[in-house]
Parts: sequence; C-alpha cells; structure tokens
Amino acid sequence: MLKDINGPLQYLLIPTTKTSGIESPSLLNPTTPNYFLFAWQQRHALAQRRKAPIDDNALSLAINAKYGRTQNQLHIHISCLRPDVRQRLDTLAPSLNEQWQTATLRKHRYLLRTLTRAELAQQSPFIRLATEVPLARGEMGKYGLAMASLTDGRLVLMAIERNWLLLNSGSAEEVQDHSCKMLPPVKKAA
Repeated sequence: MLKDINGPLQYLLIPTTKTSGIESPSLLNPTTPNYFLFAWQQRHALAQRRKAPIDDNALSLAINAKYGRTQNQLHIHISCLRPDVRQRLDTLAPSLNEQWQTATLRKHRYLLRTLTRAELAQQSPFIRLATEVPLARGEMGKYGLAMASLTDGRLVLMAIERNWLLLNSGSAEEVQDHSCKMLPPVKKAA
C-alpha cells in the first residue's frame, strides 16, 4: 500500500512482483493473490488517514485499462466514489444482479454485475471478467475495472471497455473522486 500523491485519501495497492497491469496473464491464474480482495480489505487506511470513519458506500476501487493508465505496474486505486456515480448506482441497484448488464456511467458504457463479499473472497474480479464477459479473456488490456459497495451491502463490479472511436481509454478511475467531495467535513475536537 502506498499513499498516492494525488488526493488527500487516495491509496494504491501495488503487488511486490512485476505485474504489468490488467492484461497480465498471471492475474487469470487462480493461485495468484486476489488483489481486489486485498485492496478492499485495506480501505480502512483512508479512515485512519482521515481520522474519522468512512462509510463503505463512499469508497471504490479502480484499475485502468492498458492504454488508460500511466504506469506499467499493476496498481489498484483505493479512493472515494464520485457523488454522481454513487447516485447512479443507487438508482440502478434494484435491477442489478449477478449477470453482467450494460449501463451508462460518466457518459461511457459500462458492464455491471453484483457480487457478495463472500464471492469476492472466492474468486478474483479479474477472473470473473475474463470468464464471464465474452471475448474479454483475450483482450483484458482493453478493460478497466472498478468496484464499489451498494447500499444493501452487495458489491458491484464496473467494467469499461476501451473504445477509441468514443474517446474512451478504458480508465475505470473516472468513477472515483480523489478530492472526496462526498465525505462530510471532519469535526475538530473541542
């Protein structure tokens, strides 16, 4: 875990082994650590830095597609969720389930599916994307992947596929707000 230089609360989960990014074949090996699970388990670091609790509904994880990132080392952004994305997810929540379905977030087409916390622990979201979305396995570098909590306690995966014609680089990080506008001000002790 490293504190990112951008944003007051943004952290990065980075493997200690060389792993280029979401396109790395090692991420589809079931014996590879479940980096999304580890990142979600480390979300408490944001509350510790803030010195105040943060509701899970305000948090998100994101990894960008191969051409939507600046580094050639796998890193998962742990940060706040954008308020407009939170609102859109709340609206979509009743219709979301364990089947991938399309929805528009931030003016881009996303694939969304829910999972339980137990399902997150059982299988890496990288493997879910590769096995459940047609043609994704051979084109993993075209996808960005984000995750957030729904108000009912389920988690939602959000996959965005790069599309140059629509000026979409596959940057799932766009669902995050590194300034954390959604969080109320921390009350100072008297």
